[in-house]
Amino acid sequence: MKPERKDIKPGMLVAFIQKHHQRSGEITEGVVKSILTSAPSHPHGIKIMTDEKKVGRVVEILEG
Repeated sequence: MKPERKDIKPGMLVAFIQKHHQRSGEITEGVVKSILTSAPSHPHGIKIMTDEKKVGRVVEILEG
């Protein structure tokens, strides 16, 4: 079960998959800068942008 939008806040450390890694499933870690998905949930995960300007879909919250 992927985290919902209400569970994700800027400043959290999360594990996410960038679009170009969707096939391989390679997971990247980063700190949430902004939440790009407006819907409360998404089947592939909530889309976020990190402090390093990386964009991907959250698979797990690592630190709140």
